[in-house]
Amino acid sequence: MGHLMGRGAMRRRAAIGVTAAALLAVSACGGGSAESSDSGEVTLRFAWWGNDERARITQQAIDAFEAEHPDITVEAEPLDFEGYFDRLATSVAARDAPDVITLGGAYPREYGDRGALLDLSTVAEQLPTDDIDEAALSNGFFSGVQYSIPTGVNTYCVVVNPEVFAAAGVPLPDDTTWTWDDFVAIAQRISDASPEGTYGAADPTSADTLDLFARQRTGSGLYTEDGGVAVEPATAAEWWTMTKAMSQSGATPPATLTAELGGQPSPEQTLMGRGLAGMQLDWSNQLTALRTASGAPLELLRAPGESDGVAPGMWLQASQSYAVSSTSEHPEEAAMLIDFLVNSEEAASFILADRGLPANAEVLEAITPQLDEHTTAQAEFIAEISEDVNPDLVIGPAGSTETRNIVIRLNDEVLFDRISVDDAATSLVDEVSAAIAQ
Repeated sequence: MGHLMGRGAMRRRAAIGVTAAALLAVSACGGGSAESSDSGEVTLRFAWWGNDERARITQQAIDAFEAEHPDITVEAEPLDFEGYFDRLATSVAARDAPDVITLGGAYPREYGDRGALLDLSTVAEQLPTDDIDEAALSNGFFSGVQYSIPTGVNTYCVVVNPEVFAAAGVPLPDDTTWTWDDFVAIAQRISDASPEGTYGAADPTSADTLDLFARQRTGSGLYTEDGGVAVEPATAAEWWTMTKAMSQSGATPPATLTAELGGQPSPEQTLMGRGLAGMQLDWSNQLTALRTASGAPLELLRAPGESDGVAPGMWLQASQSYAVSSTSEHPEEAAMLIDFLVNSEEAASFILADRGLPANAEVLEAITPQLDEHTTAQAEFIAEISEDVNPDLVIGPAGSTETRNIVIRLNDEVLFDRISVDDAATSLVDEVSAAIAQ
């Protein structure tokens, strides 16, 4: 999320919670956001978050779509990341949502469960999915309904700085066999042999890492198929016992620095982006930005523990996804736009990997010659691990977007020694359960 989606969006849960009742009523209400004239021309609204460069290349794809469909006009609604989900929650509650909505993380299920998204099987003729990776499609499929289509895929993994390893005299690990014990030991060796302020690893705790670790340990991630909490307190306690010891030993930063970086730092602000960490758990699609920021030849490795757990923990994640508002007055045209964006080589020639590597294999093959060396490295890594990742992805239920904030807050409490590991683990399960029960 991503990044894949920007993971800072998860703190938008409060805005969504306020509109829950309205969202529940959306599917039963009229209204819509597209406009049509008596001449048969259709206007669609298309919303996404991102910077000016994303807006520029997306507009190029929109122009190509409109050239192919002269009776359809697409009104672009780009917004900066910080305000996107607040505005989306408000517009959905007011039954004035854009026709084509960009989502990420748990938001497809969040909105889908509340009736705000169209069942895409109803527009299958306009939006075929035969050529899209099935594992990627599963990111938007729940309760028996396909609610969203992946814009592209990435994976959660370990970013390493070979220069920091070399300076510390530590060899890179064999990522097909390394364990979490190896991760801890390597981080300690790097920290011990590095200048002050350089660490073996950035603090690895996040909702994504806990999801991965829990899947390795028990075969289940954070959530159950029926929308409950799957992670066990014992698993969370095991994790925090390990990471707290790493912080105390200096293998990872002290609590003050981790807390400072605990929001949604830009790649340039992270320890990896500043050349001050040997390892950092992150999304594969952050490689370009992190390499650019650090000026170092960063590499991607499998997560520790993939070979010695109950099941693999890694998965293919939709970087972002496209959905159609359930109140759209022109769902077929909206589906045609999504089809063009995800299944068209022409659209991909503009967007490339900006929203993740295309989940349509033919489209990815077509644009690969246009990819830079950083994105090619991401594509090669995903191809390398794609047969080994866990196919059993469970999307978080409504309310799970709050999990990220819960994890960050409890992690600070643990690292600052304000709460015991066991109490934090129990609170994690209790608080996530309460969030998804609302």
